[in-house]
Amino acid sequence: MNEPLAIKMRPTCSKDILGQQHLLGKNKILSNLIKNKKIFSMILYGPPGVGKTSIALAITNELNLKCRSLNATINNKKDFDIVIEEAKMYNGLVVIMDEIHRLNKDKQDLLLPYLESGLITLIGMTTSNPYHKINPAIRSRCQIFELKLLTNEDIIEGLKKASKSEYLKGIKIDKKTIELIAMMSSGDLRNAYNLLEMAYYSTDDFKVTKEVVEQVNNKPIMLYDKNEDGHYDVISAFQKSIRGSDVNAALHYLARLIEAEDLDIIYRRMSVIAYEDIGLANPSMGPRVDAVINTCERLGLPEARIPLAVMVIDLALSPKSNSAKTALDNALNDIRKGSTGSVPNHIKTSAIGYKYPHDYPHAFVKQQYLPDAIKGRKYYEPKTTSKYEINLKNTYDKLNTLMEKE
Repeated sequence: MNEPLAIKMRPTCSKDILGQQHLLGKNKILSNLIKNKKIFSMILYGPPGVGKTSIALAITNELNLKCRSLNATINNKKDFDIVIEEAKMYNGLVVIMDEIHRLNKDKQDLLLPYLESGLITLIGMTTSNPYHKINPAIRSRCQIFELKLLTNEDIIEGLKKASKSEYLKGIKIDKKTIELIAMMSSGDLRNAYNLLEMAYYSTDDFKVTKEVVEQVNNKPIMLYDKNEDGHYDVISAFQKSIRGSDVNAALHYLARLIEAEDLDIIYRRMSVIAYEDIGLANPSMGPRVDAVINTCERLGLPEARIPLAVMVIDLALSPKSNSAKTALDNALNDIRKGSTGSVPNHIKTSAIGYKYPHDYPHAFVKQQYLPDAIKGRKYYEPKTTSKYEINLKNTYDKLNTLMEKE
């Protein structure tokens, strides 16, 4: 087989995996599972080329476990039946499943009882957020681990190993060219290996230069500025531009993320912005963002760029309020400092003396709800950036006035 360099360079043990130190570092969860020779069903999710398959194979290799690989889209029900029979024969089997978010109901129904019994241990892999995309029945039987984008340093380390390997004999490449390939890869090690390999074979003397790489690369470098700031900086700039109501900057960073075909991060950022930065100033924005995401999922690129542009302009020019987020953060801060106290007796489950608000005019009656220890504490501080929250403020102020009256 004409295996690509990315597969040839795939690590066989966890210590050789690049990045993901939050999972594989010393005394981290996956490294401890391997150390303790114990495995549970899990879902690994994250961007392409960050090591999902490498981690799955390294775990099964180090623990010397029988495993089979399936793809939820490509493999049919008969393939799944064969794997289940193998699991019975071996009295247990690890199933490494790619594209698990595309697992249909028939295949789920086939797997669930064997997942439940432990006959099959599932390692699912997906680039999609499992909390949105994976059936709850599967999700509830798996631990979920998020993989992060690899850093430039991680990619450079991988490229250096590849350039010294037996697979690229006679390669001549300097530090600057390796750094350029790493920068172009956008945190995707597979992409970096593919680019290096293509550049290597596209020369007659195996000398990979900056010019060769730029000729081979079929996509413009959109995610980085002159200082080679990374992907996360573009994401940060996208949200901050919308928060700052700079519609032109917001569209610029949206274009960079679209060019990178990173729709998932656009969806997540827009969803966060709708509640974190706009919030009560325009509460209809959250459902509207969800509607745009659903539309984009149906359309795909390039058409998805149109509803995204509409939504980003709307988000940027919407009134802003972070009062809900700030209010809850203040409440959480009290909890974490131990400022709680006992629930007042009249609103406990076995309430004695509770006054039912609906029995009173305007469905309101004065009574204490906060614990004695923090009675009178105010978390919500309304903003007046929109008519909607001004109306909330007026109601809030009236209720506070009534509560404070003797």
